[in-house]
Amino acid sequence: MYDIKSKAEVDFINDTKIKETIDYATKNKNNKELINKILKEAEKIKGLTHSQALLLLLCDLEEENKKIFELAKKIKNLIYGKRIVLFAPLYISNYCVNGCTYCPYCYLKKTTNRRKLTQEEIEKETIELFKMGHKRIALETGEDNINCPIEYVLESIDTIYNTKYKEKPTIRRINVNIAATTVENYKKLKEKNIGTYVLFQETYNKKNYEKFHPFGPKSDYSYHTTAMDRALKAGIDDISCGVLFGLSDYKYDFTALLMHKEHLEKVYNIGPHTISVPRIKPANEIDLNKFENIIDDKTFLKIVACFRIAVPYTGIIISTRETKEIREIALNLGVSQISGGSLTSVGGYHNAKKAENSKQFETSDKRPLDEILNWLLKLEYIPSFCTACYREKRVGEKFMKLSKSMQIKNFCTPNALLTLKEYLKNFASEETKQIGENLIKKEINKIENEEIKKNTIKFLKEIEENEKEDIFF
Repeated sequence: MYDIKSKAEVDFINDTKIKETIDYATKNKNNKELINKILKEAEKIKGLTHSQALLLLLCDLEEENKKIFELAKKIKNLIYGKRIVLFAPLYISNYCVNGCTYCPYCYLKKTTNRRKLTQEEIEKETIELFKMGHKRIALETGEDNINCPIEYVLESIDTIYNTKYKEKPTIRRINVNIAATTVENYKKLKEKNIGTYVLFQETYNKKNYEKFHPFGPKSDYSYHTTAMDRALKAGIDDISCGVLFGLSDYKYDFTALLMHKEHLEKVYNIGPHTISVPRIKPANEIDLNKFENIIDDKTFLKIVACFRIAVPYTGIIISTRETKEIREIALNLGVSQISGGSLTSVGGYHNAKKAENSKQFETSDKRPLDEILNWLLKLEYIPSFCTACYREKRVGEKFMKLSKSMQIKNFCTPNALLTLKEYLKNFASEETKQIGENLIKKEINKIENEEIKKNTIKFLKEIEENEKEDIFF
């Protein structure tokens, strides 16, 4: 019934090695000398191995844990400054042939309202997202080659990029989160100028993976795990990895995800552009009591901090699965991208009634986008809708080289201010606009390069006075 692609083993995710790493880290987690040696290494901001990172994650020493959190905060501020990139998901179909037991899109879930948007509906959804202020989205679908074939996804990308509102272009970057596919299909996505290709492993523990994915194409552990290899071979510039914490022992998936990153860097000289850290959350027909590996807030936040230290130049994404309170702490520890004003229903931005019972999961942070920007601005973050690097081809290995040489900040902060100015002019409430304008004035003075500062001031004035938009370095 289902096209299972391969049953070959994945050699870069080594179960024995992962368990040995966990055993070693557990035995040495309170070795003060070793922990401080790793922290000293981490201060070089060149990242850590999976075993070093796990030792920090499991450390129980109070003083050393303080150092871990302080170092995560320091690295975040040094590399990303106060910029926070914003995006929203756009669900276009929830038809799915997979048997994922943690997801209401599972083929067996009969109360899920199955929907597939027409191109006209996708255009309406795009306009609603634009009217909020969004410039980048994550395109989301279930896996169903009949109801949602690759041709439908490609057509939908064209529709979104071509959608205009009052003669203005709307979405500037589409990241795509679709099922593992072929090199040929990844090439087709590349030709459509997608931003980042996103695919979560869910869990790297093969036994648990097969337990939670009993049937459907996704049940092929090896084919799913090697998807990023095929994407990179096809020429996709940026990829985004992640696991769904709660399906397996968090120590296992934390270690394996870093192993996956090490494999990609070794073979392709590029790791994940971003890493997501979702936790399993309530959803239609999903009983959380059946999942024994759910993690608490304390563990979750330490995972964020240790990822920031282990992969300093990789973006970390936290979605509206998490509460405002948790997101605020996580921003301080290493998160660089967040979703805002998000809906996980199919077509919910334009027509909430038709989208009822089509959610993938319940969101915890339900605030509208303007309220989220207001909150970020009061915390003195710079909300960013920037898509410049993607369109200037500062992607993949080139982006990482600029990041590691600390040159990327010459582009990112000015571009963040310019996109914030656009938002304030076109979409913000009066209070948000006032706070935002004050922050822009403050942040301009922090730009070190005088030529860039001069041009930033010039471009901000052009946006304000001349109706000119989409200006970037």
